[in-house]
Amino acid sequence: MSTSGRISIAVLGLGGQGGGVLADWIVQLGANNGYVTQGTSVPGVAQRTGATVYYVEMMPRSEAATPLLALMPVPGDVDIVVASELMEAGRAILRGFVSDRTVLIGSTHRVYAIDEKSAMGDGRASGERIIAAAKQRAGRYIGFDMEDAAERAGSVISSVMFGALCASGALPFGRDAFEAAIVSGGKAVEANLRGFAAGHAAALCDSATPLDAQQMPTASTEKGRALQARIQANLPQAAQYFAIEGARRLMDYQDPAYADLYLARLESLSGNADLITEAARYLALWMSYEDTIRVADLKVRETRFERVRAEVKAKDDQIVQLTEYMHPRLEEICETLPAGMGRTILASPRLSGWLGGMFTKGRHVETTSLRWFLMLSVLASGRCWRRSTLRYQTEQARIEAWLDIVRSADPDVALELVKCQRLIKGYGDTFERGLHNFNRIIERYRSGGLSASGIARLREAALADEKGDALQAALAG
Repeated sequence: MSTSGRISIAVLGLGGQGGGVLADWIVQLGANNGYVTQGTSVPGVAQRTGATVYYVEMMPRSEAATPLLALMPVPGDVDIVVASELMEAGRAILRGFVSDRTVLIGSTHRVYAIDEKSAMGDGRASGERIIAAAKQRAGRYIGFDMEDAAERAGSVISSVMFGALCASGALPFGRDAFEAAIVSGGKAVEANLRGFAAGHAAALCDSATPLDAQQMPTASTEKGRALQARIQANLPQAAQYFAIEGARRLMDYQDPAYADLYLARLESLSGNADLITEAARYLALWMSYEDTIRVADLKVRETRFERVRAEVKAKDDQIVQLTEYMHPRLEEICETLPAGMGRTILASPRLSGWLGGMFTKGRHVETTSLRWFLMLSVLASGRCWRRSTLRYQTEQARIEAWLDIVRSADPDVALELVKCQRLIKGYGDTFERGLHNFNRIIERYRSGGLSASGIARLREAALADEKGDALQAALAG
């Protein structure tokens, strides 16, 4: 805080997270307690989902003169930064708002940006690096999952941030003054006070929640416990977390017998713990490929509707309508059919041309309507015949061919071949592009002369762009 008593506060938030409400509470707080207070905001329309910087300055009221307050934060001259999401805290650090004079209060949860989601590989920014930078750069850092705290309190994240700000002691006002600012706002007062209390209590712990902590899952069914015991008996400890999660995922995807097949494939691999650990991860992803049955199943799950209602904060007496955009191609429809029928259609130019016209345009599907809910539910029930479908037989053949190559390779080469599965993800055109790049690398390996480092180099090139230009250049080099 400056010697004049001026306090500068920057609030960085995403659209819809209540950053403006939080800034209004802070302005009201200062005004209620004898401070000249000013709040401004600059919407970042080019940022993720409309990220905005809200800025509040306040000074003790003086009869001598009226202070002139700034409109925007100045790097190196911000007393308090409040960030509603982890990357927003990182953005504050990059912009120079965080210094050794700053109290940084930030949520550790993530809202992934479009480029993170659409990356060919794992495009997520490192949350651990941001937390480390926050602890290093800020005079004091308070971090915890404020989104989770808000959900558990039945409130919104802005009230949790306000509670954390109060607990930090960075403002010269008592808890009663903070709560009075919420009451004077007059909106959802009871819920906001609950969120405030939750944020206040969590901030007093003053510790950032560890990210991606691997807590060993616990099986809840007899079959699950049997699979977990098998994993712990037969696989290296380093691989057990991914193997347990993989078996759980495949039981949900298909049935216990499919999870048995997954473990049998893992047990057939010989090599070091790193190889089996990576195989446990990537084999589970490939075996749970996204066909039309899987997509339909995920769309009509009760837990999904509950999550959507929670996200939009719908009340019990409110109706939520959910509309999806779907564009299945003829190939995906044929792959859901019995293998012989699907192959016949795809092999016939006449049949493919006639039927393909029905799937040239996407559809807006209201999954909360009875008609579409029933149709997707029937399709989702198709996992009982999934093993007979063209897609199942095709994918199992691809997986076995991949594992055969891995089994026959030297350990360091085998590890890089396992990691190449990263290229195969999604569905439709995304899946086809990834599979094409994967096959090109495997073909180059089979032709001879490709080392472990060479495989890694080609894989990273394939992940560099969607068009495959970098991979083409690497193959030609």
